[in-house]
Amino acid sequence: MTAQLPAPSAAAATSSEALQSLIAADIRGRGGWIPFSRFMELALYAPRYGYYTGGAHKIGAAGDFVTAPALTPLFGRTLANQLAPLLPQTDGNIYEFGAGTGELAADLLQSLSDGLKNYYIIEISSELAERQRDRICKQVPEAAGKVIHLAELPDTFDGIVIGNEVLDAMPCELIRREHGQFWQIGVALEHNAFVQAPRLLEQAGLLASAAACFPPDEPYTSELHPAQHAFIRTLAGKLVRGGMIFIDYGFDAAQYYHPQRHAGTLIGHYRHHTVHDPFFHIGLTDLTAHVNFTDIAQAGTDGGLDLIGYTTQANFLLNLGITGLLAQTAKPGTPAYIRETAALHKLLGQHEMGELFKVMAFGRGVEVDWQGFISGDICHKL
Repeated sequence: MTAQLPAPSAAAATSSEALQSLIAADIRGRGGWIPFSRFMELALYAPRYGYYTGGAHKIGAAGDFVTAPALTPLFGRTLANQLAPLLPQTDGNIYEFGAGTGELAADLLQSLSDGLKNYYIIEISSELAERQRDRICKQVPEAAGKVIHLAELPDTFDGIVIGNEVLDAMPCELIRREHGQFWQIGVALEHNAFVQAPRLLEQAGLLASAAACFPPDEPYTSELHPAQHAFIRTLAGKLVRGGMIFIDYGFDAAQYYHPQRHAGTLIGHYRHHTVHDPFFHIGLTDLTAHVNFTDIAQAGTDGGLDLIGYTTQANFLLNLGITGLLAQTAKPGTPAYIRETAALHKLLGQHEMGELFKVMAFGRGVEVDWQGFISGDICHKL
């Protein structure tokens, strides 16, 4: 129950209250109702107070969730095995979106020191950008000069674009099918409290997507992801040469909109607990939804990219030799080996991250063996 979760500090509570006032003002200024995507955008990205733009630590043991690069450096070192043959066919750049606390950047900088020209980090959070700089300077000071932080997209990409747990953090639309019609769930105020408020869905694009994706079952609530689709299309238009690799939790469309998944995938994360109330400690709770990888594949190919592969995280990492890297890292039976083995179990386990997390790659103008997809590719499911 959310009532049993740790209470926020006084400073965090004050920040959350300020954000709630900002969202309430936005609702009133837009006629008393905003789509859920707008609420999620403000909750996560409002200047100063949003979950990703505020100053609180979000990632790691002291935060709300742990990412794969934070579990073990073997994740980044294994990914480097896929990037190494790609870099020479490009201008030698890596572009990472949402680099978290910098673990993946540091590990890749360490593993790809010879073939890497620049490592661009596109980051909207100044607090996270500072943490990234600190980690990189401490872990790989000799490569810190290659790191360039960007607050907005460059005009073009010539290299490799990486997004680890980036797509799931993009605002989504909440849609419900009920009484033979589609409803867009928004947020309104009721006695100065936030409530979900459905309105008849009228936007032609969203209506067509919902009709194509949703099963006939009622009531049925799920998400649509126009922001993710537009993001991939934008990147595809900017990639002149290279590859794009996205790692995230999600499904193909048939699994995403399965009749049994009638409540959707939207969820919150607070202090390593799952929260089902999107209005719980607004700005202090991560809001996220799974990725519809069928739609991501469509966006990339519509943008003229080659769909290289789609597989589970477990298959991708095993194909790239993560178990062999483990054997090189520590001797069996030592505390270090046991620690890394536990991390690998989480990365690869069927009931952990191994099956739920997927990897999708696109390419343009490069010809290499994409070793990560040599076995277990599931593009046929898209």
